[in-house]
Amino acid sequence: MKRRDEPPASLGELLNTLAGRLRKVDLRVIDEVRALWPSIVDPVIAEHCRPEFVKNGVLLVSVPSGAFAQRVQVDSVSILEGFAPLGARAPTSLRTVLSKP
Repeated sequence: MKRRDEPPASLGELLNTLAGRLRKVDLRVIDEVRALWPSIVDPVIAEHCRPEFVKNGVLLVSVPSGAFAQRVQVDSVSILEGFAPLGARAPTSLRTVLSKP
């Protein structure tokens, strides 16, 4: 607990801390993942599949059908390699989930 005479933490500092702790979902990296996504995957995949979040190193991708899920899983190694510029924050595995219509 802070003492009364200490200045309060900045809003940015508090939000950054919260984002890193919130259910171990890294809200800071998903924007970078989404920005890289179209350059990593086939344009058809980029149009129909969406990176949702990264939790404990696992990238969750929503897909519209089983065919897209299979394609994303087949390409998972190259997809994960495409996130190498993110360094230690890059996802290390990938899961798919069917999106709601």
